[in-house]
Amino acid sequence: MQVLSVNVGRPRTVDWQGRAITTAIFKEPVTGPVPLAAHNFAGDQQADLRVHGGPDKAVYAYASEHYAYWEAELPPGALAGPAAFGENLTTAGLLERDVRIGDEFAVGTARLRAAQPRQPCYKLNARFDDPQMVTRFVAAGRSGIYFQVLRPGVVQAGDAIELSQQSPYSVTIQDVADLYYGVLQDPAAVRELLRIPYLPASVRRHFAAG
Repeated sequence: MQVLSVNVGRPRTVDWQGRAITTAIFKEPVTGPVPLAAHNFAGDQQADLRVHGGPDKAVYAYASEHYAYWEAELPPGALAGPAAFGENLTTAGLLERDVRIGDEFAVGTARLRAAQPRQPCYKLNARFDDPQMVTRFVAAGRSGIYFQVLRPGVVQAGDAIELSQQSPYSVTIQDVADLYYGVLQDPAAVRELLRIPYLPASVRRHFAAG
């Protein structure tokens, strides 16, 4: 597993369907070592901290393997290189079905813990100028992975992503996404999910309420 690109961006205001919205989904690859703090890469920032960023969404990774699917689904030129989905890390070999909630990874000199899948908001529609993009993204089952930062450090393109400690819980990122959107109906998996002590509070509330 490997980091192919480290991507950062700051909020910008764009027009979407006749109104101005502020979003940091537009990110660009950066070269060389990039410091990673508890909540952000250097040069990165979120526009709305109520739903983006914070300790449970500090780093967003998206697998390069998914890009072939989207190239076939989207208009030509819609994917303008890495970071098309606003990810901080474009990766190889790091797939949702293989990563458990709580798996810990060494990436550069940082240590990350897999926390949750992405639940996209309307700003993904704005990014692709497609009012159906959120629906398409959810239906595709390619959510990407949010990580917590257990140890700040420095990360750069080309760094290995090494599993340093496997979670004792069997629920994968893909399982959580499928449970969240009703693709998977498995009460036992939900009970297992709710046993995870470091499950993000927002995810816990969603499943506890159900």
